[in-house]
Amino acid sequence: MGELSGAVVGFPGVVFTSALAVVVCFWLLVAVGVTRADSFDEDADLDVVGLGGVPVSVAASLFTLGGWVTGVAGSVAMTRAGLTGMAHAAVDLGLLLASAGVGWGVTRVLVRARARRSAGTSDPSPHDLVGSVGRVRAGGVGADSGQAEIATRDGAVVVVDVRQDPSGTTAALAPGSSAVLYAYDEPGAFFWAAPAAVTLTPGVRPPRLPHPHEHARERSSAGHDWPCADCA
Repeated sequence: MGELSGAVVGFPGVVFTSALAVVVCFWLLVAVGVTRADSFDEDADLDVVGLGGVPVSVAASLFTLGGWVTGVAGSVAMTRAGLTGMAHAAVDLGLLLASAGVGWGVTRVLVRARARRSAGTSDPSPHDLVGSVGRVRAGGVGADSGQAEIATRDGAVVVVDVRQDPSGTTAALAPGSSAVLYAYDEPGAFFWAAPAAVTLTPGVRPPRLPHPHEHARERSSAGHDWPCADCA
């Protein structure tokens, strides 16, 4: 344990240990709804370093984890080798560069694997998700914030931004509750959601409810008048 703890807090392991602590804190904030996993996507372009295709936070997390494991393992091996003086310093610097290279390589492999697996598929259109039922994430939903997990038609789970109309009379959308997406706001890039009388079972894909105006379209096609501008 002494060798391991020394490798974690000693150079070069401490560089990635510090970064790993930041990564863990970031994902804890994401888990409680304080921030979003894609918070940095508008500030950085990972394509220039060959890591495009995943959120910046995911790439940074994989890079940090890969570098940390390599740095700690290398430091333990170096301690057992008994290197000292300039040789120790030179190996430390080389290990830092090697850890960064391994972290990049691991991240690159995983990003490419994800790209191959998702080849030929496309993200669902926001309007295709209208009528879907999902689970509200931590933090709940209000008039200016909130997220929900929605299952797409191909079985994938996406996280979308949702809002609840503050002028409505329905109950508040609490974390873990079921919500139905009944409209999409183009300018704000979020969905309007309301409580859904559906119990979500873990591992079972949520149902897709009819669009609020589908009955109107059917009645209109049957020759009946329906005073609804959205259904024209």
